[in-house]
Amino acid sequence: MKGEKKDRVSTDPFFSVDRLEIAEKVREIATPLCESEGIEIVHVEYQREQTGKVLRVYLDKPGGITLEDCTSISRQLSDLLDVCLETRGAYSLEVSSPGPNRPLGKSEDFKVFKGHKALIRSARPMDGRKNFKGILMGVVENRVILKVEDKTVGIPLDEIAKAHLIREDGERTC
Repeated sequence: MKGEKKDRVSTDPFFSVDRLEIAEKVREIATPLCESEGIEIVHVEYQREQTGKVLRVYLDKPGGITLEDCTSISRQLSDLLDVCLETRGAYSLEVSSPGPNRPLGKSEDFKVFKGHKALIRSARPMDGRKNFKGILMGVVENRVILKVEDKTVGIPLDEIAKAHLIREDGERTC
């Protein structure tokens, strides 16, 4: 079943558009706005879901992000994106806190959350696997160090397709 979904997704014309480029452009547009409010952009993703295209922006700040923060940034960012972002067709903008399954993307994230449990998916198989679940041990020479069971794995930062923290009371797959 998973293989069927993957095949269907790869032939979808939406995926021929570089979603990562759009997410990076949104990050560039949103960064000055968020910095002026003392807010960090944790992660930006642009993807197709059952309800249509979704542009998701995760925010955080010291003390935590509030609903008012999300509402304010959403309104301002929506106006900026209407002017500065070119996409094919409509999309939904979602602005929220990263929650307990916080996405990890920047080198600094892997340092800040050292000692926390994480799930990392590599872009290509490493030792025959792509998914690694373990404890973050930091970053050394552009490699995220993860303690997986009884061994330590070094995953190159540029090989990480997706990563997020795992709640202590359960987990979510990539």
